[in-house]
Amino acid sequence: MSEMSELTLMVLRLGFLLILWLFVFSVIFALRSDLFGAPVRRLKKSDTPVASGGSPVSSPPAPQPAGAPMHQGTAPVVTPSGGALPSAGSSPVSGSGGPAKQLVILTGVAEGTSIPLDDGHVTIGRSPDSTLVIVDEYTSTYHAKLQRSGDQWSITDLDSTNGTKVSGQRITQPMPLPTFTPVTIGTTTFELRP
Repeated sequence: MSEMSELTLMVLRLGFLLILWLFVFSVIFALRSDLFGAPVRRLKKSDTPVASGGSPVSSPPAPQPAGAPMHQGTAPVVTPSGGALPSAGSSPVSGSGGPAKQLVILTGVAEGTSIPLDDGHVTIGRSPDSTLVIVDEYTSTYHAKLQRSGDQWSITDLDSTNGTKVSGQRITQPMPLPTFTPVTIGTTTFELRP
């Protein structure tokens, strides 16, 4: 009878140890995700593939017209690994007027990438559900948001750790964002263009 209770006790100890290690690994995974951002993922079949594990994709992304709508539910992924990125539009001529129709990344690993501004708001951060996903250690999970009111866009920093800079100045409250005004988030700089 004592052997049976010792065996039961041993099984319970091993089960508890297994549960404890599962908890430890889940905490480590959550910390890694919070510190280094979400893992690089593949976009839908119709979009440009992003390399998994940081290895570059052999073929460059196909050009897409700047005004072409993006597929719903997919966000461009900006990664420090230099994986394939969404298509880059042609560079507009400085000084052309009109309301902003695209967000163009000027510096960072996604330099030249163009994102159409079809919705009334754009979320920016490391979170996979952001409109523009920027994965670097200086970008918060929910970093900033762009919002349209008529033809005018405004930018709001969402209490990010490293802040959002507009024309080199860190912003502390929502402010209007005219076209061709550089915005820096982490290591990425972008501007709105007509």
